[in-house]
Amino acid sequence: MGKIRAHHVRITTFIQATEDEDKVLEAIGTFIPEEIDDEDIIFDIDETTGFFGNPIKVVNVEIKRSRAVRKFIDYFRELLDEDARRYILENLDEKVDEEGTFYVRFNKQRAYLGEPEIGEGSDVVQVRIKVKAFPMKKEAVVKAVREWLEE
Repeated sequence: MGKIRAHHVRITTFIQATEDEDKVLEAIGTFIPEEIDDEDIIFDIDETTGFFGNPIKVVNVEIKRSRAVRKFIDYFRELLDEDARRYILENLDEKVDEEGTFYVRFNKQRAYLGEPEIGEGSDVVQVRIKVKAFPMKKEAVVKAVREWLEE
């Protein structure tokens, strides 16, 4: 299987005042393989205020250690069904930024059900993978991700 290498992974979502925090955290858990040790996961919740003064919590999960990142990459690829891979490949240029970060957004409700599905709305779990590529240019990252997904 083609591999991509990554510096780190970040998973982010929001918990609205009307949402059940435990369910949102369970949705995020869908993206974290059980094989990753708890000490390899940096977990943070920040409280903020929304546009209309409503309380919002921002959930950030970061995986930095290379062994844990590799486990995540393998697990993440398996989460993507054929439709998701096709969608990402068709939109890959928009899914990679100039700094080499690969972004994928998933429907939060489907993630909670354990059925990750690409989502482009506002109620999403965002996965960001900072890809290692040489030279570190967007084109090199796009090529690496394409090869990884096409295998």
